[in-house]
Amino acid sequence: MARASGLTVRTLRYYDRIGLLRPTRRTGGGHRVYGEEEVRRLYRILLMRGAGLSLGEVGRALDDPGWDLPGAVRAHLSSLDGRLSAAHRLRDRLSAMAATLDRADVPTAVEFFEAMEEMTMLDSAVRRRVSILVYDDIEAVHGHLVRVFGLGAGPLARDGQGRCVHGEVDAGDGVIWLHRRAPEYGLDSPATLGAATATTAVMVESVDDHYRRAVAEGAEIVYAPVDQPYGYREYSARDPEGGLWSFMAPLG
Repeated sequence: MARASGLTVRTLRYYDRIGLLRPTRRTGGGHRVYGEEEVRRLYRILLMRGAGLSLGEVGRALDDPGWDLPGAVRAHLSSLDGRLSAAHRLRDRLSAMAATLDRADVPTAVEFFEAMEEMTMLDSAVRRRVSILVYDDIEAVHGHLVRVFGLGAGPLARDGQGRCVHGEVDAGDGVIWLHRRAPEYGLDSPATLGAATATTAVMVESVDDHYRRAVAEGAEIVYAPVDQPYGYREYSARDPEGGLWSFMAPLG
């Protein structure tokens, strides 16, 4: 499964742990066994991750009864048009799968495996942008960003001692990773530095509504909503460790 999908075994184990992709069963030796349904589910996961969705967004979409597998395959097929010759074999494979789905039939696990193998052969230098912010207390900041700023709650990961070493939050069409302090790599929290070295800007539907929510939840406001000369209305606030955030929307 890992070899066909291009994922690591560790990633598949993580998907199992967070409930994103459960194996059908386990062997007596503890090996995970995946069935036809799990192969199709992984194919959907790869499609959505390739489109830039966070794991939290993928999990919610997988449980949507309105998910259209034939439409998703055809959309994926369309997105490959115009790519370099490396995509041609995958395009032929997806064409066959789309034709099968149009006949109200479901491709076999083998066909999904072959499609995933060909997906891994596509060469693209840049796949996705992920913002990474560094904090001392990841769990506390994660809770603040969700409760006060209204970001989507992604997963938290812990080490063998139970310490939170990684977190994720969803911000619209992007995902933000919360990284542990790592002075050995020059990574530190704004609280340790005594200053923020960057600002995270998030687009919202209504700046004033978002501002009122943040104030009601006890946010540390840097400045209230204001119309900026560069065409955006925005306000700024700090998270518990001094990270600087701007919430904005275009004027007009």
